[in-house]
Amino acid sequence: MSEWTIEVDRGACLGTGMCSSIAPGHFQLEGGTSTPVKADVDPDDAVIDAAESCPMEAILVRSADGSVLAPQL
Repeated sequence: MSEWTIEVDRGACLGTGMCSSIAPGHFQLEGGTSTPVKADVDPDDAVIDAAESCPMEAILVRSADGSVLAPQL
């Protein structure tokens, strides 16, 4: 199974907690902003849903080949 990479732009993050509510095993709030629990994860639709739900589009999910999976621009 190929891994995905999660990146969070902590400067853009408002700390709404939507991502940690949608994918609690993948995101946590630290110091008022989101951070991935692990940067490299196995594919999980909840990660995509969290990235798509971020009001600031601060979450970027990439596939193993580097292509952007979410957010859809």
